[in-house]
Amino acid sequence: MKFLAKLKNITQSNNSLLCLGLDPDLSKIPEHLQSRDDRVAIFNREIVDATHDLVCAYKIQVAFYSAFGKESELAQTINYIRESYPEVPILLDAKRNDIGNTATFYAKEAFERYKVDAVTVNPYMGFDSLQPFLEYKDNGVMILCRTSNPGARDLQDLKVDGKPLYLYVAEKVVGEWNIYGNALPIIGATYPKEIAEIRAIAGDTTFLVPGIGAQGGDIEATVRSGIDSQGTGLMINSSRAILYAGRNKDYATAARKAAEQTREQINLFRSVSVNN
Repeated sequence: MKFLAKLKNITQSNNSLLCLGLDPDLSKIPEHLQSRDDRVAIFNREIVDATHDLVCAYKIQVAFYSAFGKESELAQTINYIRESYPEVPILLDAKRNDIGNTATFYAKEAFERYKVDAVTVNPYMGFDSLQPFLEYKDNGVMILCRTSNPGARDLQDLKVDGKPLYLYVAEKVVGEWNIYGNALPIIGATYPKEIAEIRAIAGDTTFLVPGIGAQGGDIEATVRSGIDSQGTGLMINSSRAILYAGRNKDYATAARKAAEQTREQINLFRSVSVNN
């Protein structure tokens, strides 16, 4: 099934625009798991079991695994989701890119080795470095436009043809580069004005929106700025605020409660925005 069709189905069935980031910080994994060599895989499995009916996707940030030699547990986590909850899309947050030949192998890593539904990429090197990813036509390619960090303004506000770089890139993502309909923009929740600007040019294209919760993005502003004409069009990511809502043996229960509350907040403002 194509990524966007899968996303549409789970958004409807789970009534959710919440994307949960599985970014396990080894220092924050509950004490009772710390002696286990496979503690990351166990932690993730319990979180997934507790939240799979509340999310529209899982986003897995590679750095939290590769920094500690946990690639095998990255693969275990992906395989567990794919086998246990195949209806839930998996995003590999790797922000990959390089010259075409190397990009080809990065694309193989994401879509053939890990078999994820979508991957995040950096567009700085231009279209030929994105094309190997886009050629996987059934998969999503999430392209950085406006990132959620404070330093985003250092480069992304620079003017290109009279418009800020983030808007120039967004126009490419939803237009010229979107040759197979699988290119999607990433816009940080910490910049709701920019979300609205990009929505104005993007129609009903789906956005990946990281940055609510620990990064300070506001749910109401994000939804009001980014909701599409169908009342969807957003994958709003939260990681730390949900993963570490509890630090004891009941961590999965606490994560479920936090995810449910986040979904409810999103849906509240989603409903208001659509009705207005």
